[in-house]
Amino acid sequence: MTVVSTPPPALPVRDKGAGRALSPMLTRLAEERATGVLVREHGVLHLAEGRVVHAESPLAPGLDVLLTAHGTLAATAWQQAAARTTGPLLAAELLLRSGVLPTGALELCHLDALYDAGYFALAPSSTPGRFRYDSTPRLGPLPSVPVVALERETLRRRLLLHRLWPDPAADTAPLIRADPATGRAPANPAGPTTPGTQAARAAPATPVTPRQRAVLDRVDGVRTAADIARNLGRQAFHTLVDVRRLTAAGQIAPAPTAPAPPPPPPYQVTTDPDIALLKRLRDALEAL
Repeated sequence: MTVVSTPPPALPVRDKGAGRALSPMLTRLAEERATGVLVREHGVLHLAEGRVVHAESPLAPGLDVLLTAHGTLAATAWQQAAARTTGPLLAAELLLRSGVLPTGALELCHLDALYDAGYFALAPSSTPGRFRYDSTPRLGPLPSVPVVALERETLRRRLLLHRLWPDPAADTAPLIRADPATGRAPANPAGPTTPGTQAARAAPATPVTPRQRAVLDRVDGVRTAADIARNLGRQAFHTLVDVRRLTAAGQIAPAPTAPAPPPPPPYQVTTDPDIALLKRLRDALEAL
């Protein structure tokens, strides 16, 4: 009789990051179906009954830019709608009711802007978030997003950017052209060299796509990725993808920061010669 021993199946490995919320406060607000505005360091999330209905960030173009930059909507039409309402979300709903835009086009642009700004709003911050309960946000005709869906998409985008180029310095710094003659990526100042960065540096120069060329043409040592996204009327995250790829290819680099000024010389106590003379005179008079 032959005994066949089959090894037991491997136990599933739990993803350490799977159960970790990007914002515990946001998770709690979703659970209690809160309505209001969550203000974080890099953006704002508007909640209605625990769902995200709108997001804003200074690092991402707004819905108005995405709609008007490429002729989807005339700039005057947006300005008129914005003048009659109290925010971009209400302006978009007004445009939807008036039939100026097809429903599908407006809903798609709204979701693009929400996920784009939400990515930056959920970025790691150095200050705690603040939530203001407010009945203004509401579930309207435009689609809303569950908090868990926004967090999942944010994590996916972070991972994608890390795989393209692990150093995030180019995401927020002014961008400059790198040496095009070498076709090699700049050194990673954020930390030690990794196998991913070594492979990127050793790889031959890759051709620049038309989308990347549009980004590259706007690199002037002053504009950041967010500035380029607004100038192009594109989502900021999609611009970051092009920026990371161009950085990995050695085409662009973050502008070097100005060196810190030297520390002031230590304070030295100087003795005024007039005071010293007066002290000697006083001592001489007291000795008389």
